[in-house]
Amino acid sequence: MLFGFEWDISSPLAFAISIMPILLIGMWVTIQAAVLGFFVALVLGLVFAILKSAPSRFIAWPAAVITEFIRDTPLLVQLFFLYYVLPEYGIVLPAFMTGALALGIQYSAYTSEVYRAGLEAVPRDQHEAARALNLSAVRTFTHIVVPQAIPRIVPAMGNYLVSIMKDVPVLSVVTVLEMLNVARIVGDRTFNYLIPLSLVGGLYLIMTLVASTGVRLLDAWLPKQGVPLK
Repeated sequence: MLFGFEWDISSPLAFAISIMPILLIGMWVTIQAAVLGFFVALVLGLVFAILKSAPSRFIAWPAAVITEFIRDTPLLVQLFFLYYVLPEYGIVLPAFMTGALALGIQYSAYTSEVYRAGLEAVPRDQHEAARALNLSAVRTFTHIVVPQAIPRIVPAMGNYLVSIMKDVPVLSVVTVLEMLNVARIVGDRTFNYLIPLSLVGGLYLIMTLVASTGVRLLDAWLPKQGVPLK
């Protein structure tokens, strides 16, 4: 029994049907962790991208060093650090929040480079035209640069969303009951790993296909031409 559900091991089909509800609960936890981690990566990655593009070296260099350190260290090390070290300093987070935060921090190093590439791909004459129209730096960034950078970064961001989703099983090491961890527990208790793991593989395939399709639709919907200055 898990999550209050019992499973029927009388036949493979009955077993698969009986464990599907708890796998779907684990799937929902997986989706939540992936979405929250992706949101953290988007926000923190943008902060890193802006800092690394700062004209002052005293701002740009430390930001570049931090992102390089994050990118070059394993996700598991960062997860263990947040889960085991932070409580020693009075910072105690639930396992789920710790795992989502670790995912977001890890992938923020990658999304920052995507942001930087997208922002630098906007033609310089767009900045010059904005200055000629006496637009402020903030308005130029939010109304001119960002709308033209977003279509360029959507495909890469979509790839990282799928990658985060597939990295969620790492959170099982800190007791998060995501989908793969649920399947492992079912297998441990029934000595049948084939069916739960096969179902998890199928559910992951569905999730990644839905995410990839959504990103492709968004990419097709977004305008690719420049944004007219007003």
